[in-house]
Amino acid sequence: MIPEHKIQEVLDRVDIVSLVSRHVELKKAGREFKGRCPFHQEKTPSFYVVPEKRFYFCHGCRASGDAVSFIQRYLGKTFQDAVRDLAQEVGIDLEAAQDPGLKERQQVKEATDFAAEHFRGLLWHEDEGRAARAYLASRGVSEEVAQGFGLGWAPAQWSLLADRFQKNGMLEWGLKAGLITKRNSGDGCIDFFRSRLMVPIRAPEGRPIAFGGRLVAAEDGPKYLNSRESRLYNKSETLFGMDQARDEMHKRKTAVLVEGYFDCIGLHQVGVRHAVALCSTNLTAGHLQVLKRAEARDLVLLLDGDSAGLAAVERLAGPLLAAGAPTRVALLPQGDDPDVFARREGTDGVERLLEGAQPLTAYLFATLLPSGRQASFEEKMAALERLRPVTSQVPPGLTRSTLISALAGHFGWMPAQIESSLQYKPPPTPKPAVAPQAHVVPAQAAPRPVPKPQAERPPPEAEALYVAAILRDSRLLARDTFRVCDELSHMGLRMVLAQTTSGQGLEEALFEASEVVKRTLLEAGRRLSPGGMELEAEFILTCRDIMKKRIDERLVYIKRATEQTQGAFDLTEETRLLLSERKELLALRKRVLDELTPASSATGTKGPMQPV
Repeated sequence: MIPEHKIQEVLDRVDIVSLVSRHVELKKAGREFKGRCPFHQEKTPSFYVVPEKRFYFCHGCRASGDAVSFIQRYLGKTFQDAVRDLAQEVGIDLEAAQDPGLKERQQVKEATDFAAEHFRGLLWHEDEGRAARAYLASRGVSEEVAQGFGLGWAPAQWSLLADRFQKNGMLEWGLKAGLITKRNSGDGCIDFFRSRLMVPIRAPEGRPIAFGGRLVAAEDGPKYLNSRESRLYNKSETLFGMDQARDEMHKRKTAVLVEGYFDCIGLHQVGVRHAVALCSTNLTAGHLQVLKRAEARDLVLLLDGDSAGLAAVERLAGPLLAAGAPTRVALLPQGDDPDVFARREGTDGVERLLEGAQPLTAYLFATLLPSGRQASFEEKMAALERLRPVTSQVPPGLTRSTLISALAGHFGWMPAQIESSLQYKPPPTPKPAVAPQAHVVPAQAAPRPVPKPQAERPPPEAEALYVAAILRDSRLLARDTFRVCDELSHMGLRMVLAQTTSGQGLEEALFEASEVVKRTLLEAGRRLSPGGMELEAEFILTCRDIMKKRIDERLVYIKRATEQTQGAFDLTEETRLLLSERKELLALRKRVLDELTPASSATGTKGPMQPV
């Protein structure tokens, strides 16, 4: 906590007129200064700054406060960050000893600033940055936009930045910022980013806090490489492009969310300046809070027009629905991404696309179950499974009740039936009995052991075999007639599969996967045939095993839920529906066993893929 007397000292020293003038054009009006309010659109100035009271207020939107509140509201900063930044400007020591991490945070800031200027200078160097500038030109990025986003270049040299850090006495700072790493053997450090077009990730006020690097003119390494988190950078609270988009968001009260750095840059290139991008694959409450502070009341998801784009909508829908954030989805043409579409169609084309965006729930329902009530039982169950990860993030309450009712209307089922299906979990595997031990009275009570953090759950064996087979031959996905890809229960495998099917290579798809997932997929790959008909037969049998397991789990649940019924006359409506579902599941089970038995399986397969 920052002491109150220190906060007051900061407010007393800050020149609020000078501070506000950086962002608002002010004119003297008697003892006050006035201008157009930065927090709402207006033609006649109604925003006043009163230097005597160190205070601002707006007659139009009623915004008011001191220097700290202005920084919070305009730049989207937290209270403590606003106070710290202002204190640094006016030279006030906030007693760093009370926060051991404050000194390290400042060192990381300075190292990151230094690196951003280093990379930026190299991009515009006549010889060093030629390959990177050619790449930017190929993507239609103008010099003006590249300068606005602070783009840079990290050459192929092993220790160019590390040597500069060493020369300036900042080597330890660069290590803390993750910009350099120690050599595996010998002394010294090497650069973390090499042969990469550098994209600074900046705080809302424009200061660089991390980097993303796009591989250019080299083949060694993943396509994109990002800074690790630090005391300065928390990706769950950072949106790329926020510093460039903030003013437009204030005006429109809307934000456009994309997934890639260059999707965001491409939209700004054509004048869609309220676009931002995620710095990770997940959307968090922290991201939504950043948008709220920028007064973006509505959100439009603009994602790739392919299966990866749909998977992204499903991944983002949970936190958006849980937060009650008004969200729409803009449908890109098949095969397009926002960057390509923006270059081809220009500002008008993008604006038309955004205007026609659908509400999030309408998009999900129409995409996952286009036929609605007329869909088959199998189609409804598959859609429900796809929606399970989404609805699991929406807590009980009005939002969940409304969502379940809307789902029921689209499916043509009862809300209670939908809720029951979504809440169902397979019965836990019984633990083996432990033999009783003789009772021993200890001489004195032993200290309670500290619980170890729970290890990551390894992927189920059959699911790992399924994904490993597709990693070996992506054409096998076309043989997944029962859409087993939607039945995968392990999120790590789902992420690897989504990245693979979006066109990324094997190395890139596995780059962000956990060690448990990588190890399990490697072991599964060793058990598979090299390719051809044998691999296809193993894949089909694996699909059968996964589908059969899912159906059997549901049948067990239905049996337990209905076995207490005493007679036909005692059946409730819910029991009748469950028995009807059981009949359809048995028919589906027979279809799975009949259709997913390739002729090659007669020769036998390995392990759990043997015919049942």
